[in-house]
Amino acid sequence: MHFLEALLQRHFTEPSKIFEIHALLITSGFFLLPKPSNTFSFNCLIQSYLRQGKPSDAPLRLFVQLLSSGAQPNHHTFPSILKSSSPISGVVIHGQSVRRGLVFDNFVGCSLMKFYAKLGRFVDAKKVFDEMPHPDLASSNAMLDVACASDDMGSANEFFEGMTIRNIISWTTLINGFSKNGSHYNAIWIFRRLIHESENVCGNVSPNEATFVCVLSSCANLDGREGLAIGKEVHAYIVRHRIHLTAFLGTALIDLYGKHGHLHSCENTFKSIVRSEVCTWNAMIFALACNGEEEKALHMFDKMPSEGVVPNHITLVAVLTACSRAGLVDLGLRHFESMVAKHGLTPLMEHYGCVVDLLGRAGWLHKAVYFIERMPFKADVSVWGALLGACKLHGNAKLGEYVMQKLISLEPWHGGQYMTLRNMYAQKGRWRDVVEMTETMVFVGIKKAVGTSYVNSTYATFDNPASVDL
Repeated sequence: MHFLEALLQRHFTEPSKIFEIHALLITSGFFLLPKPSNTFSFNCLIQSYLRQGKPSDAPLRLFVQLLSSGAQPNHHTFPSILKSSSPISGVVIHGQSVRRGLVFDNFVGCSLMKFYAKLGRFVDAKKVFDEMPHPDLASSNAMLDVACASDDMGSANEFFEGMTIRNIISWTTLINGFSKNGSHYNAIWIFRRLIHESENVCGNVSPNEATFVCVLSSCANLDGREGLAIGKEVHAYIVRHRIHLTAFLGTALIDLYGKHGHLHSCENTFKSIVRSEVCTWNAMIFALACNGEEEKALHMFDKMPSEGVVPNHITLVAVLTACSRAGLVDLGLRHFESMVAKHGLTPLMEHYGCVVDLLGRAGWLHKAVYFIERMPFKADVSVWGALLGACKLHGNAKLGEYVMQKLISLEPWHGGQYMTLRNMYAQKGRWRDVVEMTETMVFVGIKKAVGTSYVNSTYATFDNPASVDL
């Protein structure tokens, strides 16, 4: 047994070797021995199958073998097996952890919370947390992440305020939660509060790379000059504190400046990154493509192989976007068709949407419809939305009505598509149709989306940190 443990430990990071050992154990009758097998051996085998990253029932089957052999699962077994559990088997695993008294282990509890979070069962995740006798900081951070993932930022903020101890993971989780839920002002507000506390209150928590990336994302997605101004303050803080400009942090800055049309700042940031990654190149190509420099974007794409950078799916989205905006239909179609043969990339929904946009902008609306009808999967709202935008661009209300029906069947409560078709009717002077579309929106209960802020209601009790200099 000790020899087996040593062998598994030696080859733990080599899945292929572990599989050979597993095959040897099966053929030698190891699992049929009456003596209880070692839990460590099973844990290693389960982890090896999980490291493959492919869906498999092998981990669950190994767990069943572990129980039948008489071995006792421990606090390492349950977190591993939950990663590959289905909604039904996960509940069974939860029951097993309760039965063996391991549900009170914080490591197991965090795994159960993440499992229920993936299923969207926030109440069950919260129940697991509440039943922990002594939740530690890691458990609290996991619960905060679950609350953010459930899109319940009110509960997330309340939980955050109730935490007696916080670290930078706590702060970053809340900032990221607000940012992903579109509450960008709130994400920036929390970041300002973090800076204020780190410099004036306790000083033991400072923003890290992930924190900056999250807040810069919010700055990039704020309309108008305000987002750019705050983003520049964050950049100034980074420079002032001599924080290393990694590829991911640089990518966030390029995205910020690109979305606000500051190409010169994008280029300077790109040059400042010591070791750029494919994400950095993608951000730079996007920035050029979306700011009237499509040829430069395509030139950057052509340079990637010589720089040792391998394009990925996002790169091709950026390239197709550049071709679409430049009206380079033939070149765009060639890039799309070469994805598999040249780059080994299978086109995703985003790439099909780019091609529809490419054809639509060029006025080839019926070719775009023909292309959609021959997609290998059913088109989603992004694809039909691209075609609706092209219909608006070229004033084709008739085709727009057809596309509208497709969009309504997919997202009946989204107001943007109704507004687009109504504006198309107005462009054509079809005022009766404008009135009918407006009446339809009122009848269905759809209103034009209006920007709102969560700050006024939620944070009214806090001191205003807006004067804090970054």
